[in-house]
Amino acid sequence: MRPEWVLVGVTVLWGGTFLAVQTALTWSGPLFFVGLRFALAALCLGLLAGRRLMRITRVEVIAGSLIGLAIALGYGMQTVGLQFIPSSKSAFITALYVPLVPVLQWIVLGRPPGGLTWVGVGFATIGLMLIAGPEAGGFGFSFGELITILSVVAIAAEVILISRFAPQVDAARVTVVQLAAASVFCFAAMGASGEAIPAWDWRILLFAGGLGLASAVIQLAMNWAQKSVSATRSTLIYAGEPVWAAIIGRMAGELLPLAALVGGAMIVFGMVLGEWPARRRPRRIPE
Repeated sequence: MRPEWVLVGVTVLWGGTFLAVQTALTWSGPLFFVGLRFALAALCLGLLAGRRLMRITRVEVIAGSLIGLAIALGYGMQTVGLQFIPSSKSAFITALYVPLVPVLQWIVLGRPPGGLTWVGVGFATIGLMLIAGPEAGGFGFSFGELITILSVVAIAAEVILISRFAPQVDAARVTVVQLAAASVFCFAAMGASGEAIPAWDWRILLFAGGLGLASAVIQLAMNWAQKSVSATRSTLIYAGEPVWAAIIGRMAGELLPLAALVGGAMIVFGMVLGEWPARRRPRRIPE
């Protein structure tokens, strides 16, 4: 199977997780749920990896820990935001990481983005303002929107870190490490945030187990596919994620104002426009 099609499948699965997480927050606090989700994902994938984990390298531990920290920050803040905003709105805001990836690559790695990337960032920014505007009474951001915006930076860092380390690591081993690290970071943050362990409810375990399995599949697929698909090309494919989230949210009864839908469309257009040059460049294996 072509790695690009694997990433398309990731976007469909990823888009469906927003509403599932929001539903699970009925019974659990955000950090506990994210920590449990990734703990179960790490356990599931660890059992599948088996003796393969005995050959884990120092680079894989470091890479997995760094990616796990980015995952914990990104998913943790995103999940907190889902307590306050619709899942479809969260997905569109989260999609801002796509045009942000090349900008961060410029800041961190010294690779300046092209002109179309900046135009795409502009469209995405205007779209974000339209998403916030209808309910904020202007162009301000609510708490849920603001913390979701902050999560975008961590998610963009995750994509860059995966592409940076993918050629040097075993996909299965590093995925186990990053999922386990993300779980540890989330559980550790509960004390600092004052979040208590929720009362036992079988639905928490059911949703955490299902989303944990989805997380294992998503992270493993990303690590495998991005060995041969660049970060910019990957993020172009990921542009479909908020569309799937919006479709699933609409099926569940979520309704966004027209201006917010236009804003979401502008974000998706900005994502595609910003990464359009990547489609025209010949594909090569990252070094």
